[in-house]
Amino acid sequence: MADIQHGAEVGVHTADANQLDARIAELSELYLDLAVAILKEAIRLPADYVDRPGDDGGDPACGLSNHEQPRLGFLKQTIVDVGAVRFPEDVWFDDYGNLVWFVTDPEDGIHPDDKKVVYFDGHTDTVQALRSTWRDKLGGIDAYDGLVDIEAVDRDFLRSELGHLPPDDEWDHLVFGRGAADQLSGVVSQIVATKIALELAHEGALQGVIIRAYGTVCEEDNDGGGPMYVVREVLPGAGPALIPDVVILTEGTGDAYKGALGIYRGQRGRMQIEVTVTGRSCHGSMPWEGLNPLEYGGAIIAEAAGRYDRGEGFLDDPFLGQGTRTASWSRLDTPSDCAVPDRFTFRFDRRLTVGELPPQALADIESLDAVQAARDAGLTVDVSVPVYREPTWNGYVLGNEQIYMGWATPPDHPAIETAVAVYESVVAPNITQSSVDDGGLRSEARVDRWIFSTDGVGFPIPDDDATIDVPADKHWISQGAFKHPAMFGFGAGIEQNTHKVGECVDTRELRLAIAFLARFPSAYSRAVAIA
Repeated sequence: MADIQHGAEVGVHTADANQLDARIAELSELYLDLAVAILKEAIRLPADYVDRPGDDGGDPACGLSNHEQPRLGFLKQTIVDVGAVRFPEDVWFDDYGNLVWFVTDPEDGIHPDDKKVVYFDGHTDTVQALRSTWRDKLGGIDAYDGLVDIEAVDRDFLRSELGHLPPDDEWDHLVFGRGAADQLSGVVSQIVATKIALELAHEGALQGVIIRAYGTVCEEDNDGGGPMYVVREVLPGAGPALIPDVVILTEGTGDAYKGALGIYRGQRGRMQIEVTVTGRSCHGSMPWEGLNPLEYGGAIIAEAAGRYDRGEGFLDDPFLGQGTRTASWSRLDTPSDCAVPDRFTFRFDRRLTVGELPPQALADIESLDAVQAARDAGLTVDVSVPVYREPTWNGYVLGNEQIYMGWATPPDHPAIETAVAVYESVVAPNITQSSVDDGGLRSEARVDRWIFSTDGVGFPIPDDDATIDVPADKHWISQGAFKHPAMFGFGAGIEQNTHKVGECVDTRELRLAIAFLARFPSAYSRAVAIA
């Protein structure tokens, strides 16, 4: 990052900056009850729809990818009602279905094209609630209604299920329910943070910045689909006031062993590899009459697993970690359970680390001996990247290949250095250090990475893509064949608790995430202005 001049000024606070830190910390505490109320309702809301008949407005998939509409309607109205935008027209749905809102200070004397643009990004969909499993396994906790009877909770099961829980006498800080950690608390923190920034605009909280906040859709099914829409349809031809300088992903950045509220500056990419083995069906009593795609396909899976176990064809990056591959889904087309099947289709989930590219990952499957053996025996084997064709809640079909590129923001980028400084100024002074080495809060900023995937994979574009006119002073990052804005994650929630029965979030993390988001934009604007 030698082209960016910056230094110790990033961590320097004037008297006005210190006052703003204190005011943001004060309001984040004042509005925590509001944030918790919004979060609980966002979690609960699908309960109004999942058990109702379709002809009565019900939807058994309410809240899942492509079924977010009721929750989005609630969040949009909430943004207006709580004053998280200056005017009601400052929040809307884009054509993809993302919830979008923005705040800025029109009286700061800075032209919009000269302001720093900070995106907040959080997804509004969740995975399946598994409500009956919650009731059966947990007793007093419901996937939508949260903690309903603390005396009935099977605490031993809950502790065995989750990566981290605070001591029992601190459970009054927890919000339980599907989406609590992944990622509704992130979206709620964006809402309350923009409210605070707007209220403190006269004290400099929006000085020189535009905050564009996104509540994206279909992330669980199609990682980064919301941002992909933005970089494909919104940013080409757009002026500087729309193009991000920094993207903050509000996905949970807690680790059950390293601590809560990390600053995550990267993640591996991922792709889906679909293998379709087509054979010849026949009666199971005469297998010699057919060509069994299940048996040949099973051999392909077994060989792929063996190569992965031996590390053949996988790179290892010291920061993002090793590339991985695992069989993740399958479908068998067969006349019956006493027949040789006709077709066997399965997918590999392939995580891509630095230096690994999709064409080579496909070629690695094509090169398997078991693939050639199947073809030599007369079966057809097709290896491809599936295309996501499901429409969003408002009918938009993105039609993207299921390739989601990884990214990393260098540790010396001003965005990361500012994030650490903001942690030290508005997070660290307002926490009690965890007494044990677990997922509790830490007084020192922890810069790390995600294990799983986030919306960040939707922002990288080919390095030679000239459709987006990115000014040099936005300091986008070029890495290999792709470029992207500076990105990092900061959000309430423990990564190992997501998608689990008993999922929960600690409201002490939520409060500090709100404070961080409210403070970072103006801190970044100042940091790069004085560099």
